[in-house]
Amino acid sequence: MNTTTTVYAARNILTMNPARPQATHVAVRDGRILGAGSLEELRGWGEHVLDERFADRVLMPGLVEGHSHMGAGTAWLRRYCGYFPASDHEGRLWPGAKSLDEVIAALSESAAALPAGAAPVCGWGFDPIYFGARRMSAPGRSQALIPERARAQGSPVSRHDLDRVSATRPVGLMHASGHILNASTRALERAGLLRTGIDHPGIPLGEDGLPTGELRGPEAFGPVLEHVGLSRSVLAGGEAGIRAFAQLCLRAGVTTATDLGASLTDPEVEMLSRVVGADDYPVRLVPLLQMRGLTPQAAVARAVALRERSSDSLRLGRMKITADGSIQGFTARLRWPGYYNGAPNGLWYTAPEAIREAYTLALQHGVQVHTHTNGDEATGLAIDCMEQALRVHPARDHRFMLQHVQLADAAQFRRIRALGMGVNLFANHHYYWGDQHRDITLGPERAERMNACSTALREGVPMAIHSDAPITPLGPLFTAWCAVNRRTATGRVLGEAERISVAEALQAITLGAAYSLGLDGEIGSIECGKRADFCVLADDPTAVVPETLKDVRICGTVQGGRVFMIA
Repeated sequence: MNTTTTVYAARNILTMNPARPQATHVAVRDGRILGAGSLEELRGWGEHVLDERFADRVLMPGLVEGHSHMGAGTAWLRRYCGYFPASDHEGRLWPGAKSLDEVIAALSESAAALPAGAAPVCGWGFDPIYFGARRMSAPGRSQALIPERARAQGSPVSRHDLDRVSATRPVGLMHASGHILNASTRALERAGLLRTGIDHPGIPLGEDGLPTGELRGPEAFGPVLEHVGLSRSVLAGGEAGIRAFAQLCLRAGVTTATDLGASLTDPEVEMLSRVVGADDYPVRLVPLLQMRGLTPQAAVARAVALRERSSDSLRLGRMKITADGSIQGFTARLRWPGYYNGAPNGLWYTAPEAIREAYTLALQHGVQVHTHTNGDEATGLAIDCMEQALRVHPARDHRFMLQHVQLADAAQFRRIRALGMGVNLFANHHYYWGDQHRDITLGPERAERMNACSTALREGVPMAIHSDAPITPLGPLFTAWCAVNRRTATGRVLGEAERISVAEALQAITLGAAYSLGLDGEIGSIECGKRADFCVLADDPTAVVPETLKDVRICGTVQGGRVFMIA
């Protein structure tokens, strides 16, 4: 390690350290921060090199994405079919698909570019709630027409629509939520699902008794993934996907990011250790072991074993449980009165008894658990399970986190605080699906309390906010803008009372997210002893009007003292 001390000068340094909130210089040695202050103060550390490349820039702590997936990089190796325009890892802007015909056209273009053969065609980011469903899917029985106000419970695309893309290649279309997949006839055939007699809550059937092609939840679409060129493995995109994820992080100013739900097999860990540990990889990765497919005992034992393989660049030993699905996909579990449009309640992805057992074992062995709960019924279940587990194994500072937890009310936040848990709220939902939640899934009142950042802070709950990339684009400053302004895509302010300040939002994407990972002693602020992780900005986010926070320009990052600038 180079022991040279480098002092970086900046127009302003937002330290997130309450004892010294701003500075003009920061001193770095061996990838860590010696101190932040004036040049005169930092000269006390002895001989140094003054680096003024950031003299006209603003530095803040490297941003921390507390809920993302490495699949956000791998996804760009396939065809984007989302409703909104989105930028890929190279900065190219892809237009949104505004109709089903445009989605089919995009997939057909991808199919035409493939060499002859039966290679699959795969799209991602599909958002049918914007198109309006023709029918409501009733699991295990024929579909029925529904009123216009109840549109979007069933997907407006069937296997027959995807057959228009190719009659010979398997075709898959993953929804933006990541909780529903549409498959073509050929894909269903290869997975052994094109048959009558299926009785599964996540596999709607058509009038002919055969699956419509809509597969709701991981258990339902799991058998099809490999046939359409998808996989939950981080190896699915190989090193190219892992590096594409890093480029997305760099463009977003992120120096520490999660893969919140990985299988973490030995080959995966070996590849991640090699790629992420390279000198030119700009991100510290925190992947969490997904319990799906494992018993609670096996998952906790694997998480404990993975701790020994951690490094500075790859942090292992945490685990993830998914309790329910997504609200806009109608697979989340909601308390009474349920969905605003009368749709049936969602799915349990993990059995309640398995969650309770996993919590108990994790507390016993000191394993941190993050739990996905979108609906308030799922949040209530997680709270109940945690309360029961803590009676068996009381623990201090366990840092168990609830992820998304979109519909929690004040009473649930109080219980969360009492149990020592924290939350990572999905603030981006206000923009991407706020209008649909108000009009279709939840109704005006509950939509206004979604991702209740202000209530969480008022009740003293440790809080972060996130993008869940690739569900929404990775970009903590945009997420902060969402939490501050709570504007929908049509410009409506949804939940005025739940707005938070710019300072609170910046805290949530730095120290708040770092706390959620148990890393707040290392990252999240610019102060003596911490990792030299900075986000390099052209603009000062505390000096712009809150409405333009999302437009603050990112120039690059410093991660562990290594400088990475956006080309």
